[in-house]
This record gives sequence, C-alpha cells and structure tokens, in this order.
Amino acid sequence: MTIDYVAFGLILDNIRFPNGKEFPSVLGGGGPQVAFGMRLWSNQVGLIAGAGPDLPKTILQWFDQSGIDRQGVHVGKHPTLQAVQNLDIDGNRIQTWISDPAALYEYLSLSINQIPQTYQKAKVFHLGVHPEDWENSLDFIHQLKKLGALISIELFKPADKPLSLRSLRALLKSANIFSLNQLEAYSLLGSKTDQELVEVLIENGGQLISLRLGAEGSLVANGRAKQIYFIPAFPVTVVDPTGAGNAFCGGFAVGWVETGDLLTAGLYGSVASSFAIEQMSVPIITSELIQSARKRVSQIRPSAWAMTKL
Repeated sequence: MTIDYVAFGLILDNIRFPNGKEFPSVLGGGGPQVAFGMRLWSNQVGLIAGAGPDLPKTILQWFDQSGIDRQGVHVGKHPTLQAVQNLDIDGNRIQTWISDPAALYEYLSLSINQIPQTYQKAKVFHLGVHPEDWENSLDFIHQLKKLGALISIELFKPADKPLSLRSLRALLKSANIFSLNQLEAYSLLGSKTDQELVEVLIENGGQLISLRLGAEGSLVANGRAKQIYFIPAFPVTVVDPTGAGNAFCGGFAVGWVETGDLLTAGLYGSVASSFAIEQMSVPIITSELIQSARKRVSQIRPSAWAMTKL
C-alpha cells in the first residue's frame, strides 16, 4: 500500500502539570500527533522515526489499532528518546531532554535513506524545525521535494530572537504549508495583530499559512488566492494541551490536499486538535472517532468566516 501522508519523530514525554502532577512515558514527539491528525481524514498514513528496543508494546499496538503504518519506525541501539514537558497555567510548555546526546544524534538525524519505498510517492511530508537551526534541515527538505511531495513545516518552539529577513523568506519558501502558534509568530515578527502576522508571512513568501491561536481558534490563509479564514476551536474540556498543534497540522495538510478548500482544511485541523487535547496521550483511531470528527466539522463550520482578503 502506498502511503500518502508522512510524519516524522517519536519520543516518550514525561508531562508535568503546574499542580505538580506528572505523567511518565506518554507517546509524543510531535510525529504521532501529526499522524493522528492525518489519519482522521486519510487511510494512507505513516510515521518515520527512530526508537529504542525499550519502546513499549502498547505504543506499537497504538499504531496497529489506529491503522497508521509503522514500517518507517526503525529500532536503534539506544533507549527511546525521552523529554520532560513542563506545562504552565496557560498551556505553554518547555521541553527538556533527558536522553543521552548519542541517542539524540541517532534518532533525530534526518536522512532520505530512512524513507521506505512505499512512502516515496507521498503527497505530503510534515516535519518540525527549530527556528535557530532550521537551515540544517534544508538539504533534507529539498530532497523530499524532489520526490514530488508537498512539504508541511511547523516550528517546534518560539525563536530566541527574530530571524533575519533572508532566513525568514528562505524558511517560508521552503514550505508549501507553514504552521506556527501565536507566541512563535510574535518571536519571529514582533507584536502585531493576528491578521497582520499572517499578512507579513504571506508577503515574505508563505504559500499556505496556519496561525494557531489556542482556545481562540486559528487563522488560515492562502497567499496565492488571497484568502484568509477564521477557524473556531471546537469546544472541549482540556485534559492535556500537548500535541494539539501537531494534530492541527496533520488534519490541515490532508484537508488541503484532499479537498483543495482552505476552509475545510482549517476545519479538519481544528477538529483534529480538539480530540488531541481531550485526553492524555494520543487517541486511538476508530471508526466511531472518525464519524465523530466529521460531525464536529459540520458543527463548527457555520462559525467559521472569511476575513478581509489579503
């Protein structure tokens, strides 16, 4: 079976809440959450990641139960990567690695040789980058583009300082889809209104932009069509905000490719993130969950609206 949508990365999260509660060894790393968001809307989803021989069988079962291909998950010699996710009262997080540097190098290094044959005709590859060293991934991104896929990129965290205009433009032009949250946008561009943030990203080469605003929803924009939509967040009780943005990215990418409709893509992303925050760890994909996702799209569609054209 050819895989159409591919995400990267897997770690085990130790999630610490502001009240002191901690949940160890939770499936994370961005890749599984992105794959979850993709799998809600497509049957052909796979993950590429390195993991250790200690990877819990329950995680392998999650892949199989959710119908997410795992032939791209290769087992190395080091233990599976782990990190602490410290959450604040606003749902923001700071990640701290607790793995050996050698394991980080082995499992985080990206290579075109890691991509299984059945993934090489994918429609979309999604990956996260760090704003300070994203250019280290540029050769890999170009290699992925040569396979004919669209490239979806999100930031892992806010930038320590604004990027140079040259670097910002290069980053935006390297992606067909670029996603970031409000704090990350501020770190790149300074304090502006949400629409101004999106407009600056488009003006500097962004093609498709999703600006995630947490509980307030999101803005999605198509630079070529000069379209911008406000997408509401589906109202749910937040249990764990970790991975909500990743799930949004996965849903948005599939929505755009499968429908070509910016509004629908935004709704797919919003609904995917709503499931991600309702429980600890990544939900298992079931037929009932997929049906519920489609219902949620119908429920929030009337609350989305087109903003002033770019």
